[in-house]
Amino acid sequence: MSIDIPPNQTLYVNNLNEKVKKEELKKSLYAIFSQFGAILDIIAMKTLKMRGQAFVVFEDISSATNALRAMQGFPFYEKPMRITYCKSKSDAVAKKDGSYVPREKKVREKRKPDEGMPHAAGSQEELPNKILFLTNLPEETTELMLSMLFNQFPGYKEVRLVPGRHDIAFVEFESEIQAATARNSLNGFKITPTHQMNIAFAKK
Repeated sequence: MSIDIPPNQTLYVNNLNEKVKKEELKKSLYAIFSQFGAILDIIAMKTLKMRGQAFVVFEDISSATNALRAMQGFPFYEKPMRITYCKSKSDAVAKKDGSYVPREKKVREKRKPDEGMPHAAGSQEELPNKILFLTNLPEETTELMLSMLFNQFPGYKEVRLVPGRHDIAFVEFESEIQAATARNSLNGFKITPTHQMNIAFAKK
């Protein structure tokens, strides 16, 4: 049984929507799983045998464990995800723990995104609002991607994209406190490795 597999850094995710393109799937998985910790790799293949499945490789076991508990059964592209620990160690982990010698430069780049990101959050005085204003979004951002990120927070109502602008969006909550909770958790969150999302309260 899958329960007997010991916890490790790699999660095996299945029951994924097979209609989603591979690159979009990987970006969406990165967006929802990277809140739990640094991700070394995401593997998704579109071969017949591997369709609807993916592997998410975390830097440490505690991140993988938290992700497994939080995201088990999460409705992802309208299908509940099924998540277990992977049976075998992934290449990314083997590289990290010495089977391969990781290049110094790569290791440094991995560290950087996780350090000191959230400071920018409260630098300017802002009046709380139940609507959040998102900026610096990547071009491939979709309403679904953002709703999967924000609907884990209580009071989430809707995402509104701005026609003709891919880099900004609005997210509405039922109360200012609920909006503030989501903002504190996700401000500075990296939707992709190169795009750090900025979240402010929308001006009243």
